[in-house]
Amino acid sequence: MRPLRLGALAWPVEPTTGIEGFAAKLNHWLREAVGHADLVLLPEYACVELGPALSGAAAPDEAAELRAMVEAAPAVLDAMRGAARRHGLWLQPGSLPMRQGDAVVNRAPLIAPDGRLAFQDKGMMTRFEAERWGVSPGAGPQVFGTPWGLLGISVCYDSEFPKHVRAQVEAGAWLVLVPACTDTLHGFNRVRFACQARALENQCFVAVAPTVGTAPWSAALDANRGQAAVFGPVDRGFPEDGVLAAGAMDAPGWTFCTLDPARIEAVRRDGAVLNHRDWPRAPLPRPGPAVFA
Repeated sequence: MRPLRLGALAWPVEPTTGIEGFAAKLNHWLREAVGHADLVLLPEYACVELGPALSGAAAPDEAAELRAMVEAAPAVLDAMRGAARRHGLWLQPGSLPMRQGDAVVNRAPLIAPDGRLAFQDKGMMTRFEAERWGVSPGAGPQVFGTPWGLLGISVCYDSEFPKHVRAQVEAGAWLVLVPACTDTLHGFNRVRFACQARALENQCFVAVAPTVGTAPWSAALDANRGQAAVFGPVDRGFPEDGVLAAGAMDAPGWTFCTLDPARIEAVRRDGAVLNHRDWPRAPLPRPGPAVFA
């Protein structure tokens, strides 16, 4: 497998007048990535900046924004597919709320340059999603076939749960993409630390892309903190802190990094430690009470 040129975008949340405006913004950013990346990663819910304009509400309204986004999801997805085809890129455009039967789920597409796509649903809901938006858990972890081998997607909060990523790694993923949307540094750091832990314990690459900026005109995306970054194993042949590339905190723009799956194969075979191999295969024993003497 040949190396992959990856671009992770810290997406600036801005007022967007409609789907055509969103498509123009998406094309602007993807145009910058052409020649620097083969596959690009955008943040969770980046397209939800459309919600206020589509809802027509006079003031920020969580429910109205969600309804408008769910109704517009097919057209938004068409714009994303068109952008991937136009620029010849593999595109993970973040996520969007979509109708699934009677429920609304948070779905992250991976779009090929010819417009084909597949989805990874978010499985673990944040309190905002569950308690205020009523978004439901979707299907479990999957892997995606690409020219660079199998990849995984773990949407924001899902990355904080080791078994979600582990299932993808055991299915063959050597890279996990984490589209994120967090409104505080507490939230972003939970995702960042989780991404670093998943890269360490699985001896794989993990990339994160956040929304950034303030949006008082949006109930869903009012505050956004984070930085785009790419992490690898904390082992020989990699940086001592495992950070392969990182953008500036809260600053919009691309972070590019070339990732070679052969480096993952090598460290899993002959690292200073073998975290990937040594993942516990049996349930851990239940701790009993310590006896003080």
